[in-house]
Amino acid sequence: MFPILVKIGPLTIHTYGFMMAVGVAFGLWFIYVQAKKAGLDANRIMDAAFYTIIVSLVGAKLILFLSDAGYYIEYPKELFALARSGGVFQGGLTFGTIFALWYFHRKKIPTWKAADLIAPALALGHGFGRIGCFSAGCCYGSECAAPWAAVFKNEYASELTGVHLHTPLHPVQLYEAALNFLNFGVLFLILKKKKFDGQVFAFYIINYSVIRFFTEYFRGDHPDKVYFIRGASAFSSLSYPQLFCVLGLVGGAVLAFILKRRKRAQS
Repeated sequence: MFPILVKIGPLTIHTYGFMMAVGVAFGLWFIYVQAKKAGLDANRIMDAAFYTIIVSLVGAKLILFLSDAGYYIEYPKELFALARSGGVFQGGLTFGTIFALWYFHRKKIPTWKAADLIAPALALGHGFGRIGCFSAGCCYGSECAAPWAAVFKNEYASELTGVHLHTPLHPVQLYEAALNFLNFGVLFLILKKKKFDGQVFAFYIINYSVIRFFTEYFRGDHPDKVYFIRGASAFSSLSYPQLFCVLGLVGGAVLAFILKRRKRAQS
């Protein structure tokens, strides 16, 4: 657990923020290179990606606030902790997707062709972000006896995130980081051989829904109210994020089906 990367006098660089910045940088670089290869206006695509990132970050924090608004209203000082957090990724993805679709339409950017470039970049950036989560101790896992269990010891980070100290936990952040990097590789291969515009983006939604549904079983930071169904164990429970994953899986599959049929009709 390594929440602070550099501290020189009043200057403090948190590892989480640094890893998020690295993820954004690699994601934007990927989009720029691939946009030029696809014959799109790379600068316009970069503008769209930049604005979408901002909207996504705001959306992620807004959903986190709304999920426990009463607590933040009662303890307004905790809003500073909210500002330091990454927020709810699925909320950011929803806000970002809606904004991007509107922006593409307004700027007359080929919607699904551009979305296919952004999807792998999302997976790549998210992988780095989850490494930042692990460093900060947020989104921590449940207790386990696995030989690869993580034991956190940093009291400063525990005060910020509530992670349990000196307890073997599933390194669920690293599970998701590895799976996101794998997702990036899969999406990149699909991008190279795609049959219709929007295929890569649809598979991003499908793949991430599966990834998040699986990793939710190993989360240890969820309060009871996060669960739609609360069973005797994690595997007999269903959290709201998992419910959203089911909806995302269905939505991604329907989107792929519709776009594939549209491509056939145009041919």
